[in-house]
Amino acid sequence: MDANSQLKQQFEKMMNFRHACKVFDESKKIPDDDFQYILQSARLSPSSFGFEPWHFLVVQDPALREKLQVHTWGAQGTLPTASHFVVTLARTAKTMHFDNDYIEYMMAQIHHLPEEIRIKRKGFYQGFQENDFNLLHGDKEQSDKAMFDWAAKQCYIALANMMNAAAFINIDSCPVEGFKEEPINQLLASDFNIDTSVFKVAYMVAFGYRKNPQNIKTRQKLDDIVSWY
Repeated sequence: MDANSQLKQQFEKMMNFRHACKVFDESKKIPDDDFQYILQSARLSPSSFGFEPWHFLVVQDPALREKLQVHTWGAQGTLPTASHFVVTLARTAKTMHFDNDYIEYMMAQIHHLPEEIRIKRKGFYQGFQENDFNLLHGDKEQSDKAMFDWAAKQCYIALANMMNAAAFINIDSCPVEGFKEEPINQLLASDFNIDTSVFKVAYMVAFGYRKNPQNIKTRQKLDDIVSWY
């Protein structure tokens, strides 16, 4: 077997290993270096224009987990048992608007673009928001919602990479969308010191080691979901 075939086999094995683990083995904790590797997979994830509209809260405090659990019906089994629990935040329209200081900071301080390139890129980004994706149309509530949803979509790329990175080293995970959005955002403000005009919850994800055997993975056939033209 050649090197590429081995890599493909390893990747497919990882994809088959990964499943939504609803209850974890509380006695097993993820080593620090392994969890840093998972977080690095999020940090290195792609985002639209490279603007990284995310922040990751690693919630290990049992008291904070209990408060999250009140409003998170989809993590009743994982919040108490996960080795590590992450709440992912997406940036709001306040900082993702084309003329916001955060956009200038990313282009200047992170991407190290010269001024003339930043000006051109900002104009292109403005056109993208105003015309290509219509993110700024409608009233403020509608455009703010569109902007947040667009930012949150990108955060899901990091979610997939974190879960796949975990599965690659035999660590289980469970993505969580089963929560009450507004109460969670209120909790972020009151107990996590998060400025919810800048960040709001996108999703949660639990990591640990499975307690129960995994069910056989079921998926549609490839020919049923792919069309060639």
